[in-house]
Amino acid sequence: MLKQRTLKTLVRATGVGLHSGEKVTLVLRPAAPGTGIVFRRVDLTPPVELKADPYGVGDTRMASCLEKDGAKLGTVEHLMSALAGLGIDNLYVDVDAEEIPIMDGSAAPFVFLLQSAGIVEQEAPKRFLRVKKTVEVREGDKWARLSPYEGFRLEFSIQFNHPAVDRSGTRVVVDFADQSYMRDVARARTFGFTQDVEAMRAQGLALGGSLENAIVMDEYRVLNADGLRLPDEFVRHKVLDAIGDLYLVGAPLLAAFAAHKSGHAMNNRLLRALLADAEAWEWATFERPETTPAPVARLYPDLQFA
Repeated sequence: MLKQRTLKTLVRATGVGLHSGEKVTLVLRPAAPGTGIVFRRVDLTPPVELKADPYGVGDTRMASCLEKDGAKLGTVEHLMSALAGLGIDNLYVDVDAEEIPIMDGSAAPFVFLLQSAGIVEQEAPKRFLRVKKTVEVREGDKWARLSPYEGFRLEFSIQFNHPAVDRSGTRVVVDFADQSYMRDVARARTFGFTQDVEAMRAQGLALGGSLENAIVMDEYRVLNADGLRLPDEFVRHKVLDAIGDLYLVGAPLLAAFAAHKSGHAMNNRLLRALLADAEAWEWATFERPETTPAPVARLYPDLQFA
């Protein structure tokens, strides 16, 4: 069977919160089968646990924020994206602040941390959420959709009317049947515009933002001295965000995701619309190689049947 996965040992890191500007210590710890991804605000007494759950998402201004009993934990999507990309099912995430550290603005540092800790299989079947019929949400010219697909495919398009963005690719398709999360998604950084900084900081956002953890643009160009990591880094980061937002459903999706100008709020609305329709989804496990669709097997090439 395809098995659940967790870490071999704990690993820790420190960084700064993108929006809070506060120093944050992060500890990733192994968890038992069936635990899921559980964030813990260990700076609170007693510690508050916030499980990855689309219904636990509150504030979606510039990030996905989990909320429970007055406790908040923001910017979870980059770490969730890395966990989805490496197929981690069960994990405790201890945090001593109200935001996951931004690191370099991508998911690559989290991928490095997870790989450094080591990944182990567990004696429990890996559970997928299979989309059975198309579900869509819209708001003006923005939309997001999940459709049946025996694998995981994402198509995203953006529109910013900015010279630097327009010169890059504004549409991308990533299918993990033949593409790699680490190569094709993980390194894409978050981005922002200098003209928006003052307004964002007035709202208590982007207080920790810098050229070290984001692509920053003025009215005409990218200000980072090293430029872009990928020719279409902007739209690929939106894919990275979407993967993290969608993984808050609590399991890897078997679905095709497509979106235009979607963000954290719409991604979350889409998950809630999916779960609200009992005929639109089902749980799936794969016990034998011969019953596993090839695209599913290729999602995690290092997973083995046993």
